[in-house]
Amino acid sequence: MTLTLFKNGNLSAAGHPGDDAVLVEDGLIRAIGNGSELSLQLAGRRAAVVDWDGGHVLPGLTDAHVHLGMHGMKLDMLDFTGMTSKEEMLQAIRERAALTPPGEWILGLNWNENEFRPAAAPHLSELDAVTQQHPVFLTRTCFHAFLGNSEAFRRAGVTASTPDFASGAYGRDSGGGLNGWIYEDAVQPFNEVQPAPDYAALKQAVRRGIADALSLGLTAVHTEDLRLLGSVETMLRIHRELREEGMLFRTHQLLYYAYLQEAEQLGLAAGSGDEWLRLGAVKLFADGAIGGRTALLEQPYSDAPETSGIAIHTQEGLNDIVSAARRLGYPVAVHAIGDAAARMTLAAMQHQPLRPDAALPDRFIHAQVLNRGLVEQMASMRLIADIQPRFVASDFPWVLDRVGPERAGYLYAWKKLLAAGIPCAGGSDAPIEPLSPFLGMHAAVTRCRPGERHEGYLPEERLNPAEALRLFTEGSASAAGEQRERGRIAPGFRADFTVTDRDITADAEEMLNVKVRMTVVNGAVAYSAD
Repeated sequence: MTLTLFKNGNLSAAGHPGDDAVLVEDGLIRAIGNGSELSLQLAGRRAAVVDWDGGHVLPGLTDAHVHLGMHGMKLDMLDFTGMTSKEEMLQAIRERAALTPPGEWILGLNWNENEFRPAAAPHLSELDAVTQQHPVFLTRTCFHAFLGNSEAFRRAGVTASTPDFASGAYGRDSGGGLNGWIYEDAVQPFNEVQPAPDYAALKQAVRRGIADALSLGLTAVHTEDLRLLGSVETMLRIHRELREEGMLFRTHQLLYYAYLQEAEQLGLAAGSGDEWLRLGAVKLFADGAIGGRTALLEQPYSDAPETSGIAIHTQEGLNDIVSAARRLGYPVAVHAIGDAAARMTLAAMQHQPLRPDAALPDRFIHAQVLNRGLVEQMASMRLIADIQPRFVASDFPWVLDRVGPERAGYLYAWKKLLAAGIPCAGGSDAPIEPLSPFLGMHAAVTRCRPGERHEGYLPEERLNPAEALRLFTEGSASAAGEQRERGRIAPGFRADFTVTDRDITADAEEMLNVKVRMTVVNGAVAYSAD
């Protein structure tokens, strides 16, 4: 039996004003109260003591939507986050090329041409002008559109005469030549010719992702890494080994649909695992992203009337995947950004309804372009909205040009979802967005970018600080079926705490300035700023 007394904390934001201590036994919260009184309750029993030193104590924060391994790998790639022009991008590639042996791939990610002035990404010819000795492959911030130079296209075997995919396309100029853009599933030939990381590299990526998450105050994440790791068995082995090596961190693993058969062969069901790793819903995509105009809309894009986006599956295809998941007792987690994708997703979920006794709900991921009818339909179903508040800071104001004013009423409409009684869980979608949960909370509360001072983009959808915090605590716990064990500081709940240097619920700007002092997982200090 392990006893630990955590004392000298401020628990007001966690719903315990006036209390400053928590007694933990074997990873569970046993009592909450005054430190002196809890010390007396120990009645001579030996307990370790951890001093919070006046820090503000929150329930352990959980990011409900990340790609943990890719986040770890991102730390070794060219990162274009924050760049403001294609010239800045090209210079970064030029500098990396000077340090990279000829023939090796140059990989980069997280550019957003909508932030550039002018709003244009590099053309294939401009990438070629930087280097023709290296294949260059760049991933847009949405992870649904890509850029390559001629050497990358050559290695992928893609030419101007290569036909588009049913669920993807190659960008072309007015003469029909390739312009460097690659959309959705058309990326497959490029993925196939890039060198695959070995087991050690994959494990190191996950390790780095976990370490970064802990330093940002996260005690757990919901992640989908199978498209990177390559097998369920590899995923389980990596996390088991990291746990045996002393990493304290919880993961809720979404199962990419292509690995459903392997999970069945391993005898895994939804909810399989333990307090450190559990298997969740079957993940699939209904459409792409608004930035690259691949999110599937009912009506054409306002700024590109020639397209309505890309459907990743037909309605029949979606129905079949959901039915396969249901046969094995799994809920589904469907990426659906556009309103047409939302309609198809809800239809597939209702075609084969979730069993009433299912341990986990379905997950509706992103839910960025909706309408009143779709929200009412969602409210009638057992699902949770898996939302990414930080998208507001990245996508506005240009997203208004994409969808037009007639669709703005239900655009990133988090407040309307909550008002309709739809549970919401908060995530970052890292590495697409920064992993810090406090940046997500700030976006949810202000509907502004950091540094901006205005009433917010579609201000009627702003959340209050308590609602924003619940996205990353109770909301994330509900999405994982753990609402009775995690997400609150209460007796019997798991002893996961995030300790900060200030009260983030007092002022939204504090969410930008906050520093994590300590991250506690299962009653043990997993990260300390000291």
